[in-house]
Amino acid sequence: MNGDWDAALEEYWKAAALDPANENLVLGVSQRFLQNKKPEKALELLQRAASHPDASAELLAQLGMLHSQLGQQEEARRASQAAIRQSPTTLSGYQVLFLVQLQTKQLDAAVQTLEEAARQKEVDAEFLVGLTELCFNFALQAPTRRTNVTGLAVSLLKRAEALPGLAPALQLKMADGYSFLGETERAAQLYLEVLQRLPDVPLVREHVHAKLAEIYLRGSDHERALEQLEALVREDPTNAQAYFLLGTLAQEARQAKKAADYFRKTVLLRPDFEPAYYEWASAQLGADQAAGALATLAQARARFAPNFLLELLSGLACAQQKAYGQALQHYAAAEVIANATDPRRLNHVFYLQVGAAHERKGDYQMAEKYFEKCLSLKPDYAEAQNYLGYMWAERGTNLVRARELLEQAVKTEPNNAAYLDSLAWVLFKLNEPAAALDQILKAVEHLEKPDATVYDHLGDIQAALGRMDQAREAWRKALEVEPSEVIRKKLESHSPAQEGSETAP
Repeated sequence: MNGDWDAALEEYWKAAALDPANENLVLGVSQRFLQNKKPEKALELLQRAASHPDASAELLAQLGMLHSQLGQQEEARRASQAAIRQSPTTLSGYQVLFLVQLQTKQLDAAVQTLEEAARQKEVDAEFLVGLTELCFNFALQAPTRRTNVTGLAVSLLKRAEALPGLAPALQLKMADGYSFLGETERAAQLYLEVLQRLPDVPLVREHVHAKLAEIYLRGSDHERALEQLEALVREDPTNAQAYFLLGTLAQEARQAKKAADYFRKTVLLRPDFEPAYYEWASAQLGADQAAGALATLAQARARFAPNFLLELLSGLACAQQKAYGQALQHYAAAEVIANATDPRRLNHVFYLQVGAAHERKGDYQMAEKYFEKCLSLKPDYAEAQNYLGYMWAERGTNLVRARELLEQAVKTEPNNAAYLDSLAWVLFKLNEPAAALDQILKAVEHLEKPDATVYDHLGDIQAALGRMDQAREAWRKALEVEPSEVIRKKLESHSPAQEGSETAP
């Protein structure tokens, strides 16, 4: 009471020595000696108490654990075996023996200890669940022999589950066990039961929501994963990992603005988490927020070392702003970094972006070079076939090869309106308006939304066939979608008043 623990411990030591059968006192004093880094005193006290004929399994197991900590593995083995003999339905003896066997690399003996414990009949749920935890320990320490204990662990959990009156804390351990074993459906059911039974324990609820989200994500059940992650951030608004996963799900659902907001919160909570910056910038680009993406990338640039992804996203953001010269500078930096660190990043998709920036900048020779490089890496890449083929068709060059590329693209994606339009346009440039009309009408049929370019091409093709009424109708539709002085002049120059009476075929 006076706070003089050294003196108190000496008196407790004397009391325990005079009354070794008082196990609560013995265990408490031995623990205090261990805390004071006097293991020899704790060992002496436990050995004296263990010599009593009625020494409990718990005391004998504690003696075994102390022997093990002191490196006396044979003595630890004997003490733990004595604990098991004293009470075969008490887990502590098996725990110590199992740990000694693991430490001494006696893996077969460790499995035998688990199996011996599992054969005990009159045991409670805590014994069974504790034994499954030893199985998991074995699986982690000896992963190549995991299959030796997984079946045993499942059977133990099922035995525990069949017992009445399970406490929520025990159910939570069982759910964790099922999750570890890959029995996700049963794990999820138990987690949901725990949520119902412990509605007012925040730390438990956060753990359960996180585990359920992990299970649902692993099973690609994004809807239920979303529910759990949203519940998790309500419980813990500072959970950066949950916001990051929510952002990832929003990205996959093509909800770019929502994804950007989740990644913004991730960065706010974890400013040292580098991947969140790049996911945030990607989402901003998906939401047509190029300026915001560049601001996000500027934050990353100030905090982290230059890297491929930082330069690539910067290039994409500049291209979205039509600053193609700056975009190409970032792409060049990305290429240098990738060549030095991971050349695999320089794939067909990368070179398509570089080619597109050159094409938009008006440097068609360089664009052609990079599109060809892209196709050399992936000859059947329909997007590159379409881009290069359409570029040539627009410029009236390499029309035969352009047609080949565009026919391949349409074969890959026969319902892609953009590819059908490109094929129609190269046929038109090859002076095959009838064949072009077939393709452009398919393009119109598969449009997801009205497209001024497709309607303009339709008008030109109809005009080439002498179908001026249909041509004017198509040009009018193009102007409704997007004003264009060029198309307006086509309408004016091909008006009935300008042409006189029209004889439509």
